[in-house]
Amino acid sequence: MTLTPLVYWAQRHEEIYLRVELTDAQNIDVHVQESVLQFRARGHGAKGQNEYEFCLEFLSPVKPEVSHKSTQRQVNITVRKEQRGWWERLTVQERKPVFLAPDFDRWLDESDAEMEIREKEEKRNKLKALRQKEEGFVSLKTGFLFVYNLVQFLGFSWIFVNMTVRLFIFGQDSLYDTFHTISDVMFFCQILAAVEVLNAAFGVVRTAVVPTLIQVVGRNFILFIIFGSLEEMHHQPVVFFVFYLWSAIEIFRYPFYMLGCFDTEWKTLTWLRYTIWIPLYPLGVLAEAVAVIQSIPIFYETKLFSIPLPKAIGTSISFSYILHLYLVLMFLGLFINFRHLYKQRKRRFRTKKRKAN
Repeated sequence: MTLTPLVYWAQRHEEIYLRVELTDAQNIDVHVQESVLQFRARGHGAKGQNEYEFCLEFLSPVKPEVSHKSTQRQVNITVRKEQRGWWERLTVQERKPVFLAPDFDRWLDESDAEMEIREKEEKRNKLKALRQKEEGFVSLKTGFLFVYNLVQFLGFSWIFVNMTVRLFIFGQDSLYDTFHTISDVMFFCQILAAVEVLNAAFGVVRTAVVPTLIQVVGRNFILFIIFGSLEEMHHQPVVFFVFYLWSAIEIFRYPFYMLGCFDTEWKTLTWLRYTIWIPLYPLGVLAEAVAVIQSIPIFYETKLFSIPLPKAIGTSISFSYILHLYLVLMFLGLFINFRHLYKQRKRRFRTKKRKAN
């Protein structure tokens, strides 16, 4: 005797939905031929664990492609109508089969189905408009980041090339007038670098805020406070080494970011961007530390930026004491940034190696 499962149905203008009450269904066989759907499976139904089957001849033609999905409690079947429209009933027979019933969880009247279509269309239009807006924002962001990185690349390239050419032409003498020939462009580039902190803080780029802030603040402190405020430091050779090491790092970093704006990569540049900092970054911090140490006696003698204390005490705190503390913070910042850059490098090349495999 053939056992028939309970089947619930609902429709939309383009599809028929069937829900077969069969638990833990196995060996499911569903196919449509000449608008007749045949179902057969083994599972736990109204008569316990058995073979169940049924056959439905639809009211109108349907497409032969049928999809089904089995869950622990039921089998869901979707059949597409040959022509879009609303059927007055499911089967050719006016009298519906005894095992068939409306699926009230999905049941809609024709007017409600039309409203559902309109709601879906409105949702699609909103998503499309939102996507276009996001694409416009991405284009604007990409253009902004490309121009920013291009300007920084041109600035640091000018510094690096200018210093290199002067070193070959004037030799050791070029070390003593670096500040007067280079400082204006370096001031511009380092002031502009504050944008990188804002980009990280507001999520324009995906990078950590703290390491970026440490680098920008640290460089600007050396540039404006140590070099900019002390004339005695303008002719020191250490200025050359600080500026040269800074620019040597940036002439690889900024073009890497420029290519990244358009999801483009040059492998040699990528390797240099994630490797060149290993020797240059610690050397740069060492040169900065030398500059701070050379400035300490000058600040002590000139009492520049000294912090006045109340008259009852009658003295002031020399800025040179703060520089001693700053030296400690410099090497703490070196550790934080070095660790951050090392993690970036490890993550980058581990990801590339995984993709290659």
